[in-house]
Amino acid sequence: MKRINIRDLSLEEIEALISSLGKERYRARQIMKWLYSGGGVQSFEEMTTLSKPFRSQMEELAFIGLPEIEKIQASKDGTKKILFRLEDDLFIESVLIPGKNHWTACISTQVGCRMGCRFCLTARQGFRRNLRPSEITGQLEIILSSLPEGPNVRSIVLMGMGEPLANYRNTLKALGILTSDYGFGFSNRKITLSTCGVVPMIRQLGRDICINLAVSLNAPDDAVRNQLMPVNWKYPLESLLAACRDYPMPGRRMLTFEYILIDGVNASPAHAEMLSRLLRGIRCKLNLIRFNEFPGCPFKSPSEDTVLAFQQILVKHHFTAIIRASRGRDILAACGQLSGKALEENTSQCLV
Repeated sequence: MKRINIRDLSLEEIEALISSLGKERYRARQIMKWLYSGGGVQSFEEMTTLSKPFRSQMEELAFIGLPEIEKIQASKDGTKKILFRLEDDLFIESVLIPGKNHWTACISTQVGCRMGCRFCLTARQGFRRNLRPSEITGQLEIILSSLPEGPNVRSIVLMGMGEPLANYRNTLKALGILTSDYGFGFSNRKITLSTCGVVPMIRQLGRDICINLAVSLNAPDDAVRNQLMPVNWKYPLESLLAACRDYPMPGRRMLTFEYILIDGVNASPAHAEMLSRLLRGIRCKLNLIRFNEFPGCPFKSPSEDTVLAFQQILVKHHFTAIIRASRGRDILAACGQLSGKALEENTSQCLV
């Protein structure tokens, strides 16, 4: 029988597994603690609270597998991009983003992406496969345990390679591990999932778990959004915004709409006025992001004056609109630039 990666299993699945061996269900909580709160053990032999015969049984059934760091690059602004090698020799990328007193880990959920957004470098790589839960949470495990910034990671964003809601089952299981007291123990308030707008799964996510939601909007009407994001043909703005209005955001938390400003496409004052009308009545904030150029892309980044004018129109209509700094542009680590490929040497510092 092929051994399974124990890190692919939820607490409930581990309970079922050890129950089938005639062991007490509480042992599953012990195993989870060793995996996620005990220094990241790499074998069952290290789980000394379990009996030796039980450890031997588990070694026969399961193993503990994690992605491996292939390369780390450091940006001039302090951002770090980590290239991970998976067990089938495919690659994914994660990003560590510096904040004022903490770091944010941006992790991936797929190898490549099939959504086809025209402004995204990841989409140009095509889609290879979904990441398993162990590969999603494993990125964070390696960051926390192997990098000096790890102890100061305070928030997680699922904004790396791939569409999280197109890998829903594995993403949801990973979220459960990230938020479980027997897993990483992160607060739901410290985790944000970014989606291009897979409407049925937005609704399902709201029923299954309450985390922050960021929607990659990027256009004030269907005509422009259809050109930029093929998903809009299937889930146009009317259905997307209806799902956003229904998404549960308790207390004072707000939905986030991400809006990538592209010169000559969606960044004019008229577009800002249309966007204000479109989002009227939705409790939200907007992250305005200047398009991050990459080789071979026809789009251009707008001027600073264009971005500021766009922001001021939204503020005039009483929206919270933040111009988000693009971190790691010099190492292709900014929004829409991840590719899962080792880059040629450039002005960045290569650490591994």
